[in-house]
Amino acid sequence: MKRIIRTGDAPEAIGAYSQATTANDMLFTAGQIALTPDGELLADEPVAVQTRQCLENVKAILESEGLSMQHVMKATVFLDDIDDFDPMNEAYGEYFEDNPPARSAIEVGSLPKGAAVEIEVVATTE
Repeated sequence: MKRIIRTGDAPEAIGAYSQATTANDMLFTAGQIALTPDGELLADEPVAVQTRQCLENVKAILESEGLSMQHVMKATVFLDDIDDFDPMNEAYGEYFEDNPPARSAIEVGSLPKGAAVEIEVVATTE
């Protein structure tokens, strides 16, 4: 059965979605943009700063369930400009130094609230 995950340590959902859901041994986060838990949007910051905020949000969601970044099995990174791949990748690597998850990085036309990057993950709860 699906269970909704909510934590005050990550930004509230800004639409008709949940921060994350879990069922059986899988956890799925919503896409996280560079929005702080208190609602500050970092869209004017460099992509590396935005990437770190996205991943801090993911980390907070996982930690609310007693998990860590090592539980992430797959990440999807959406970039509004694929030329930002290198700085995103460098910041991303800070969170997955050992045994990184599978990942896709995709350029999209635009992201919510003018963000440069959005990251979603699938994690195992085991």
